[in-house]
Amino acid sequence: MSCFAHINWSRSAALLVTLAVTMSATAAAGTADPRISRPEDFASAFASVPCDNKDRLAAVRALYESMGAQASDFRVERFGEYGGVENLVIVKPGESQEKIVIGAHYDKRGDGCGAVDNWTGQVALAHLYGTLRNVSTRKTLVFVAFGREEENLVGSRAMVNAIPREQLAGYCGMVNVDSLGLARTQVADNMSSRSLEQLAADLARQMDMPFSHASLPRAYSDSNSFMSKGIPALTIHGLSNNWTQVLHQREDQGSLVKPLGVYLGYRLALSMIVSMDQAPCDAYR
Repeated sequence: MSCFAHINWSRSAALLVTLAVTMSATAAAGTADPRISRPEDFASAFASVPCDNKDRLAAVRALYESMGAQASDFRVERFGEYGGVENLVIVKPGESQEKIVIGAHYDKRGDGCGAVDNWTGQVALAHLYGTLRNVSTRKTLVFVAFGREEENLVGSRAMVNAIPREQLAGYCGMVNVDSLGLARTQVADNMSSRSLEQLAADLARQMDMPFSHASLPRAYSDSNSFMSKGIPALTIHGLSNNWTQVLHQREDQGSLVKPLGVYLGYRLALSMIVSMDQAPCDAYR
């Protein structure tokens, strides 16, 4: 889309270098520099999208494996009291037990392949994991592929309701990625904490990235589950004005996804995670 043509790439690259330096500065001796994905790394991700819900969890696992995850890194959290919903979790330990959750749902709804909603989120999260997996962080990063988001946020509700009340303060924030690649990178007002919305806007401005925010009527995502427990959260998306004609429809196919839009969502999320990691845990409450 035309909005992508106005990106100030030199300023964007400068901020990414700053992020890389920041992450490298906190790395332990011998730790590899972060591998920041490039726009072209996203180009082939949507040539083949798993169109059946029963195939998607295994496909998500394969995405993370392509980014360096080992079998021992995965765990599947199954919640019997929530109809057996399954969340795929990878925990990257930090210097403290304070946590940032980075999530996206893997299920789809309707006759389409769920490429926009939400294979784009899974691709972005896998790249985030690939960038951060070997970087020393102050906080523990919890990557989660949520199940059954399309059925009233079942997977994320199960996860947050399982957190003991006395541990909630240790969850510093949650970054949710849902439905990228149709238009410019945006934040959903009705799915996001104001403090993290402001952080996203500030970072986008520093990168000179096309950015906007608005409510999506009658729509919710996994960030809402975390907000309901007082955990700061936001949803990054990239939907166009005709999103209701794509999501949950036969038209939701890989051919609709603009890989550059997925890259920009990844880049904004990466900037947010690094900023949140450097801040005090209660900075966005």
